Amino acid sequence: MGRFHRDRTLPQAEHRINGRIRIPEIRVIAADGEPLGIMHPDEARELARAQGLDLVEVAPNVRPPVCRLMDYGKFKYDKKKQRAASKSASTSLKIVQMRPKTDDHDLHTKLARARGFLERGDKVKLVMRLRGRENAYPERWTAMMQEYFEESLASIARVASRPSLQGRAIAMVVEPS
Repeated sequence: MGRFHRDRTLPQAEHRINGRIRIPEIRVIAADGEPLGIMHPDEARELARAQGLDLVEVAPNVRPPVCRLMDYGKFKYDKKKQRAASKSASTSLKIVQMRPKTDDHDLHTKLARARGFLERGDKVKLVMRLRGRENAYPERWTAMMQEYFEESLASIARVASRPSLQGRAIAMVVEPS
């Protein structure tokens, strides 16, 4: 192996289909879920072709491997939709950062951004970073966060954790109500 040699294996497809199934015996399941028994892959491919379906290996690690007659394009489409649905269903934590001296207009922009996240169903962590002399008055910034964000987001969100000092920042978490 040379110094710059890479393992050039291509990513394997999720399932082997039709002509890629090269094993002497497979267990075949019909499209409706009924077991058809153990047969040679050529026989199973002929059955699939006669029904206008594909032969798909669904359990490659058992002996003999289990293959199913199905429409592989539809199967992949359904899997992709399931992955997208599970991804969008999960809520995530979005972070909106600011400083005590952030201008009012900028605060309104950050508020609008937090509102958008909340309407989408995400939790929002509001973080106010403190520097220098700002660290001497954390209660002032805590009160400011509490009054500004809690009151303006009260209609669509509830406070999950009150503003608290966390190192050199004050953080609070709001979640959709």
